[in-house]
Parts: sequence; C-alpha cells; structure tokens
Amino acid sequence: MSDASVRQSNIPVSVIVMTRDEAQNIAKCLGSVTDFEEVFVVDSGSADGTCAIAEAMGAKVVEFRWNGTYPKKKQWCLENLSFTHDWVLYVDADEEVTPRLSREIRSLIGAGPRHAGYFVGYDYVFLGRMLAHGHRVYKLALFDRRKGRFVEYDDLGVANMWEVEGHYQPRIDGRVGRLRSRMVHNDHASLFHFFERHNRYSDWEAVLRARGLLVRPEDPQPGARAILKQIFRALPWRGGVAFLDSFLLRGGVMDGRAGFHFALARAFYYWQVGVKMREFEARQTRRVERREGE
Repeated sequence: MSDASVRQSNIPVSVIVMTRDEAQNIAKCLGSVTDFEEVFVVDSGSADGTCAIAEAMGAKVVEFRWNGTYPKKKQWCLENLSFTHDWVLYVDADEEVTPRLSREIRSLIGAGPRHAGYFVGYDYVFLGRMLAHGHRVYKLALFDRRKGRFVEYDDLGVANMWEVEGHYQPRIDGRVGRLRSRMVHNDHASLFHFFERHNRYSDWEAVLRARGLLVRPEDPQPGARAILKQIFRALPWRGGVAFLDSFLLRGGVMDGRAGFHFALARAFYYWQVGVKMREFEARQTRRVERREGE
C-alpha cells in the first residue's frame, strides 16, 4: 500500500492531546488515535519522558509555555497549531478513543457533519472498574475549529488554578449534536492525582460561581442536560444531591464499591465548591469593610 493510500484511509481530523508529565498515560492514549491523520501533543515542560514517547509514536510534539495571560492552553492550540484539517478532537492524555468512536467519527466526517460541534460521552474507570452507571460526563470534544472558541472567564487571579481552561465547554457558532459512541477515561496515575486535580478545579469553580461568572444559559449542553444543570445549580446541599443522583437515581449502586466511592468523590467535590465559595465571599466582605474603615 502506498503512502498516499494510507493517508487517504486515515480520518481527516486533527487530534489535540495536552500533556504535562503524562508518561504513564500517553502511550495508551496515542495508541487509540492511530486512525486519525494528524495528532498533536502540546506539552508543558514534561520531565518524565512524555515527549520522547509521543515522538516515537509519530505525534507532532509542540512546546507550550504559558505566559500567565489569555489565551490559555486549549484556545492557544486553536490559534497557534499548524492544522491540516478544520475539524479537531480534544483528547486528554488519560483518555482513549474507542474503535467504535473512531468509526463513528470517520463516517460523520465522510458524510459531512450536520452540526458545528459534537458532544462525546465518557466511560469512567475508577478503582480499577469501568463504571456502567452513575454520573455520565459529556464534553464538546469534536468541533469545527473555525466555529469554536474557549471564552475568557476572568480567572487569571484564581489561586491554585493553572494554564488549562476550567470545567466549561467551548462556545460554538452553530448547532451542536451528540455522538453515540464514547471515550474511555482511565487515569493510570494514583488517586492523589485525581483529588489534586479536583481540588484545583473546585478552587476555580468556587471563585467564578461567587462572582456569577461561570456558567451562562447560552453554554451548550447535550439534550436536556442544560435544563437539569440549571436546576442543580439552584439546589441547596448540592454535595448530598450529587451523591444521591449518582449512587441511587443513576444506579451507581450497581457498580459496587467503585460506584459508591465515585459518588462520594463527586459529592465531596461539590461540598468543596460550596465551602470555598463561602470562604471567598467572607474574604471579599472583610476587604470591603477594611476599605470602608480606612
């Protein structure tokens, strides 16, 4: 088979994998996207061999050094990578594209996408078990880069946050759909990494929610999730509600011990957001009082 025919058989989508010290995960991630014609690994100073593994597997490795301002990393990729294709797929280093998802994307691109972007659902591996129930995460991971942008949420001063955009979807100029197939999220790092990441995100979410900046009605969500998210944000005791939703209403109990601990971790995340919001608001009140007393 000629090189030209091999290229023609690959999926004409540019994959973006963002990394920092992901040697434990990167090989399985890149091994799952070999059907795609172009794969970028955008690395932030890894010191564990991540880049060497990525280069050996044929990825285009691009160095990223954040200067502390906008754009952050996801939007920087859209603005600075030398793309061959207009459609991009964001894949985290601890995620894998399943063969079924690859086939669906190949068919979608070949037929001509009806929407400007598509949500992808995730099968989550937690405590060594693939969770079949409980909370389902969706990301707007596949979209036409000419019609998508990660907006700026005035979060540069949030303590403990870093170079990557927080928990929100890109803004898409056009309609969005949802793919039937899913990715697999399977982090080979320890639970320390899981909780450290969510501790950072809860800092970020708490500050932006206290400022009223985080989630806006026009943010895209698949299906009825937009309405459900609006209802959830208005509820008190969101941590307890999140646990009951994941473990009982969505059947996480059927995932056994892993389902219980995943639901508990989700509840703890929202408890963190709530208590950090109160801490942030109290600090702001004290600052105002000090200024008024001067």
